[in-house]
Amino acid sequence: MSTNASISVEEYLHTSFDNPDPEYRDGELIERAPADASHGGAHARIGAFFVSRRRELRLFPCASVRLKLSENLYLVPDISVFWPDEPAFAFPDHPPLVVIEILSNDDRATAVRAKLDEYRAWGVPHVWQVDPYLRKLYTCDAGLAEVPTLPIPELDLELRPEHVFE
Repeated sequence: MSTNASISVEEYLHTSFDNPDPEYRDGELIERAPADASHGGAHARIGAFFVSRRRELRLFPCASVRLKLSENLYLVPDISVFWPDEPAFAFPDHPPLVVIEILSNDDRATAVRAKLDEYRAWGVPHVWQVDPYLRKLYTCDAGLAEVPTLPIPELDLELRPEHVFE
């Protein structure tokens, strides 16, 4: 859902917002669903999984960072993982290796799916969706597919349900 006020990219990038940080599309702020305990717990565990492997694999995990997909489009995934180099800019303008969207109770399926497709079109190799309520993992390739684990072959690494769900 977008707000009615139109703002410039510069204003968006230099403004602090209440959590969750909104996204930016063509001058409009796009609100994101608030996180609850299930979402927040999965977010923390996934973040810890990547942070614990940061040094050995040269990973640069980021939580809720604004990604510049184009001049007038900034999206905010729950987790972004950059590899092998740390992002050069505060608002990265090149695709990370992994983007993860963790569902919230108030998320609309069509909006989340459209966002996942935008990450794929931008060039993110691993686009994932995590559903902490149904305890399911999904990849977004040619479509959204439920999977038992989320592998990253380049790193010989996989995120498994026990890393995400309690």
